Amino acid sequence: MTGLGSGVFEVALPYRGDAYRTVYAVQMGEDVWVIHAFQKKSTQGIKTPQREIEVIRERIKRLKEMLK
Repeated sequence: MTGLGSGVFEVALPYRGDAYRTVYAVQMGEDVWVIHAFQKKSTQGIKTPQREIEVIRERIKRLKEMLK
């Protein structure tokens, strides 16, 4: 996943015809933190909605502050 910093990755899981897009996780040290998951509902395109990107950014910021 580009644009969200190093260690952030996306896992997209197909399930019964629905796209569970996704679990966003970040690896910090030896730990992997799941920071956001949602079901993709858009019938157009594969791009992650901007509001979901903002949620991810905010959660990464709070996680980094918490782990200081």
